[in-house]
Amino acid sequence: MQRSDLEGAPLAVAPWLLNKVLVRGERSGRIVEVEAYHGANDAASHAYRGPTPRTAVMFGPPGFLYVYFTYGMHWCANVVCGPKGEAAAVLIRALAPMGGLAAMRAVRPAARLERDLCNGPAKLCQALGITGQDNGVDLLGPVCPPGRVPGGARSRDQGPVRLVDDGTPPPRRPGRGTRIGIKEATDKRWRFWVPGSPYVSRP
Repeated sequence: MQRSDLEGAPLAVAPWLLNKVLVRGERSGRIVEVEAYHGANDAASHAYRGPTPRTAVMFGPPGFLYVYFTYGMHWCANVVCGPKGEAAAVLIRALAPMGGLAAMRAVRPAARLERDLCNGPAKLCQALGITGQDNGVDLLGPVCPPGRVPGGARSRDQGPVRLVDDGTPPPRRPGRGTRIGIKEATDKRWRFWVPGSPYVSRP
């Protein structure tokens, strides 16, 4: 995967991200649901009113991770996209677990079924151990052995977060609908998902 793959507008990048893989050490999941957010063109975007210390990562370059805290208890992860200087990001809403399920279950004991491990933006962050400490991580950096980060430092979360293309193409006709849990721009059909996937947060 090249950084240039993520330089497009979020409405183009979002469906393209479907079926890509999010990896952290032994834990991994296939992206099955996303939402696009587009800065000054989108009242629901955190960057709608311009850059702040919180949203600086969203202004590029693409390929980095934007992590934010919501409802005073949950982390949510976004893939920064678009050209540098233009705030754009794609929220990862759901994953289909692929690897490290035992580790995911250990941190998500309330998830009785496999489909409940990562079927929501906060759930998948908890399952992969993504927190505010990962804000600004380069998702396209080298995939390191579990427990290691560049330079030989030790990571408490089993290595950095990475975005990987394993050759599985996005769906030709992704599901599409309005975004969830927002109060502004609620009419925009900027949520995309893999049709028929049991791991989508909402059909």
